[in-house]
Amino acid sequence: MPLNIPNLLTWFRIVMIPVFLAVFYLSDDTISLHNKHLYSTLIFIFAAITDWLDGYLARRLNQGSAFGAFLDPVADKLMVAAALIMLVGLRQVDAFIAVIIIGREIAISALREWMAQLGAGKNIAVSMLGKVKTTFQMIAIPFLLYQEPLFGLPTYQLGTLLIYLAALLTLWSMVYYLMLAMPQITQKSRE
Repeated sequence: MPLNIPNLLTWFRIVMIPVFLAVFYLSDDTISLHNKHLYSTLIFIFAAITDWLDGYLARRLNQGSAFGAFLDPVADKLMVAAALIMLVGLRQVDAFIAVIIIGREIAISALREWMAQLGAGKNIAVSMLGKVKTTFQMIAIPFLLYQEPLFGLPTYQLGTLLIYLAALLTLWSMVYYLMLAMPQITQKSRE
């Protein structure tokens, strides 16, 4: 494992997951509800920024690595899954939305692994659709975490709209990746 700035940022994002959860589950005697929402939102936003930053630095500093390419999406999926599960528990997100988003991540990760074993991993590389889906998730989740009006905007309603759009994009991107993989799937089923 190369020890460089992008990989350290990715590891930092993974380490922040239990901190993110702990802040939200601190007792009300320790921290006010407003501060729980604020701090957990800020931690999630910081993690989302480090997601962009580690990729940027890997390219800019020429520090990309196979390990970093593996770990970065894992860190993203873990952070999003942790936030969604927490939001389902708080009744801020419907369970079926979390199942769609988390289920798609598991399915596409498995598909990518299988395609890599077939030597066709590049056939289902990350697409712009996948990046747009991730962007919608990374914007929706902080709005849902914060739960209070922000500059007069109803964050819960805006977050709910965005997470539903993210779920639709999630399904669309899953179908897109499956269609890309279909020629390999049908060829292997004939063998």
